[in-house]
Amino acid sequence: MKLQRMNRRALTLGALAVSGALALTACGSDDNGGSSSSSSSSAANASSANCGTAKKGQQLLADGSSAQKNAIDAWVKAFSQACGVQINYKGGGSGAGVTSFNQGQLAFAGSDSALKPEEVTASKQVCSGGQGIDLPMVGGPIALGYNVPGVDNLVLDAPTLAKIFDSKITNWNDAAIKKLNPSAKLPDLKIQAFHRSDESGTTDNFTKYLIATTAANWKYSGGKAWQAKGGQSAAGSAGVAAGVKQTSGAIGYFELSYVGDGVKAVSINTGASAPVAPSTDSATKDIADAKVIGTGSDLALKLNYNTKAEGAYPITLVTYEIVCDKGNKADTLPATKAFLTYIASEEGQKVLSTIDYAPIPDAIITKVRSTIASIS
Repeated sequence: MKLQRMNRRALTLGALAVSGALALTACGSDDNGGSSSSSSSSAANASSANCGTAKKGQQLLADGSSAQKNAIDAWVKAFSQACGVQINYKGGGSGAGVTSFNQGQLAFAGSDSALKPEEVTASKQVCSGGQGIDLPMVGGPIALGYNVPGVDNLVLDAPTLAKIFDSKITNWNDAAIKKLNPSAKLPDLKIQAFHRSDESGTTDNFTKYLIATTAANWKYSGGKAWQAKGGQSAAGSAGVAAGVKQTSGAIGYFELSYVGDGVKAVSINTGASAPVAPSTDSATKDIADAKVIGTGSDLALKLNYNTKAEGAYPITLVTYEIVCDKGNKADTLPATKAFLTYIASEEGQKVLSTIDYAPIPDAIITKVRSTIASIS
């Protein structure tokens, strides 16, 4: 069943890419016509904004968040077919993306954590007359994927998760887990907790959740680098997901699109009337409660990790695309701006919910579109 789900997702990606390319290309052809209806004119203008003055055959290099890579891959396929621009997004982790961006190696970077003050300062060296800014573009729940034979539904809460990932709870039939899952047949099996080996915004957001909800059980300061002792490590969300899939008794954290094919997702007891499973809808409910805390053109958000709202999933991340507000490289600016315009568009955001990501709520994405229009 999970394999069928993955196959359906692959077919959906292909269909979306083709339909997106056809829509952009068809709209673009309207620019060459004489008179047209107002609706056709609107479509033509949208297409012009999507491809802009990007040169066919141009290549852009980008890197960063592995959590958003499945979304970027879908967007790149549609955009490249329509506009002829090649985008190489490595997905090497948020830390690697921010570092490379601030070294002037990338057109844009992806990060699951907003830029820190010192990173903004460093960005001024490559953004002539400007600085790096955070544009929230991809939302999604951080799933706790697990591989425990015979357990199809698993509920955990923040204190229990903290103890699992801090090697304080080491077996699946522990009393704390039994209390949350009275009807489950929990095996006498060692827990293998997987975390990221690379610097990761997913790690940053997951540990922010633990700090916000159960500080007494999570004594670490948090950040992109994993700090707790013990456990297994792997690079990237794909690496952690692969480790969980291949290891009986494993649990790990990664973006929801990596769940499937033998890996199930934990539901979280938040204190609401019922445990909440990770989904695009439950993540969007949480993101809608976020506050913009960035200044100027920066749109960094503060998420509510401690939500108890009905149906809101608390371990949610937002991936930012990082770009210069001013001083982008002249040779890559048109294509970068065109790509960002496309992925922030209504069409681009609609792709997300079909591949287990959460679209950015309207009130926030509207600000993102306006900011993209002003970058130079």
